[in-house]
Amino acid sequence: MLPKLKQLIFKPIRLLFSMRKIPNNFHFVFGLKEQNEPFHLMFYLCLKSCLEVNRPDKIFFYYSHEPYGVYWELIRPHLEMVKVSKVDFLKSFDHHNLSVEKYSYAHHADFIRVEKLIEHGGIYADMDTLFIKKIPDRLYDKPYVLGREPDIWSQTTGKMEKSLCNALIMSQQGASFGKHWLEEMPGFYDGTWSNHSTVLPQKLSEQYPDEIHIEPQRSFYHFSYSKENLQKLFMDHTDDIEDVYSIHLWNHLWFSRLKNDYSSFHGGKLNYSYIQQAETTFAKLARPFLPDEDTLKQTPTGIGILEAAAKTSRKVKQELEFLQKRVIRKLKKFSA
Repeated sequence: MLPKLKQLIFKPIRLLFSMRKIPNNFHFVFGLKEQNEPFHLMFYLCLKSCLEVNRPDKIFFYYSHEPYGVYWELIRPHLEMVKVSKVDFLKSFDHHNLSVEKYSYAHHADFIRVEKLIEHGGIYADMDTLFIKKIPDRLYDKPYVLGREPDIWSQTTGKMEKSLCNALIMSQQGASFGKHWLEEMPGFYDGTWSNHSTVLPQKLSEQYPDEIHIEPQRSFYHFSYSKENLQKLFMDHTDDIEDVYSIHLWNHLWFSRLKNDYSSFHGGKLNYSYIQQAETTFAKLARPFLPDEDTLKQTPTGIGILEAAAKTSRKVKQELEFLQKRVIRKLKKFSA
């Protein structure tokens, strides 16, 4: 293509994208506590799907303790690393509930995400997100975007409350809504999970409706945190993903092996062989973002991952063959 013709075609396109209110930069917060385990495949898939689906100009990765492991080494070159400190207000807050204090790192992330979006603009997402379709251009023209989630039970008010989830936020730089939110957060923070993070933005949206766009639940939270939806994601399969741009995994409800009140699925089961072979909703959607085998073979840990996947594949094949033989024997016995 001739240089002048190329300039005539692409200059208006670049100008159009530069006029967007929200820049195509993504922000993730992770590692606010000491890292005692290798960077999990789930987190790698979050960042890799973001890269492949949304093609961001930059990905900012805010951390206090840098992750490690084979999946981290594969994704780290694509990130802008930014070391951050915990929020002073929260460090001095008296958490009466020790179970809440255990997860206080998540509350620090609540404050950091809002602050960094005011500073830079862009899109924040939790690390247990899988991006499956490009976020539509129409949302980049909004001043601020949050997604609807199902009503929640508020520990603060003791009743059901409308809620805007903060697991994905889109913001123009210096957005007024973000400034209102950050200013009000300390007063609404009471140590509970949602009062400052999802109930407060709902209240602010009613007070400042022109400063925020609210996406329907389907866009970002089609699979809610119910047992039935976790079953659909990790154990069953559905093709019902039209107009779904990303999936939030609610990993705090199921990731630990010790927590099985929501699902028997856990982080130990979400491994390379599961993504490679399972015919479940999440596995099939995440499969395109798996690192290829040649890349993994370049590290001893990666070789171990592939060997474990091959072993699982052989085991599944043996179990299927056993079941097939059993069915055939029963059919022969029935027909005799």
